[in-house]
Amino acid sequence: MSLVVDNLTKVFGSQVAVNHISFTARPGEILGFLGPNGAGKSTTMKMICGYHTPTSGTVVVSGYDIVNDKISAQKEIGYLPESNPLYLDMYVREYLYFVADIHQIKNKKNRISDLIEQTGLEKEQHKLIGQLSKGYKQRVGLAQALIHDPSVLIMDEPTSGLDMNQLVDIRTLIKNLGKEKTLMFSSHIMQEVQALCDRVIIINDGNLVADDPIQKLKEEIDENYELLLKFEGGVDDQKLLQIEGVTEVNRQGEHVIVRYSKKMDLRPAIFRFCAAHEWVLIEMKLQDDSIENIFHKITSK
Repeated sequence: MSLVVDNLTKVFGSQVAVNHISFTARPGEILGFLGPNGAGKSTTMKMICGYHTPTSGTVVVSGYDIVNDKISAQKEIGYLPESNPLYLDMYVREYLYFVADIHQIKNKKNRISDLIEQTGLEKEQHKLIGQLSKGYKQRVGLAQALIHDPSVLIMDEPTSGLDMNQLVDIRTLIKNLGKEKTLMFSSHIMQEVQALCDRVIIINDGNLVADDPIQKLKEEIDENYELLLKFEGGVDDQKLLQIEGVTEVNRQGEHVIVRYSKKMDLRPAIFRFCAAHEWVLIEMKLQDDSIENIFHKITSK
């Protein structure tokens, strides 16, 4: 495993910000890190990166303990914080040379050229960072996080404030990076999480409350399917309760919502029932729990 977090805890005075959370992440995995404001996400990320010292528990990055072997562990981490740490009065290429010198990168000319190409900064490399759009500033931030070729990449709100075109570009870049590195990012944009993540971790009030692929969370959070039906003309929709396995039937505007256990697929039985009663069924669609609904249900418990 590239990242192993075990019983990680952080206490500030009388406040427990992070409470004994544990998880692992492997290479080639994109891990979404979610939670309400104040849940402990940023504190956890800062402990993983070595910025905060844990009150208790351990973080091991590519075999190195972040407390006992901090420098070696940090060499394996690329970090893009929410507030992108850029020098706005430096040119893009000049800034990347500066960061490369800090990391003591050998053959830095080739490394920087490769990164500029990888992050799509070719046309911007000779511009002042302060003149760039937010999307390109994020690319520069990603380039500095990647310059020492870390095995673990941690990003805090990497797509915040970007327009749609910038979102698409950064999403593509993150997906490509996730093929070879352990990638962990937090975001309030749930569509990004659903589009990018192999797995999500949710923390609430400092506690880990979920750690699963999104599809498994959908299955666990609600044991029932919701099937949306639309008919031509009036029907006595409560008769659908006669079908074995149907647990609930409700009206929602012009649609009928039928609930039944995820242990079975009642769509063929419902279709046959409608045909037998000569109901004209013009729409049948299985409702899919959105990541927003899953997040709300888990963090509202």
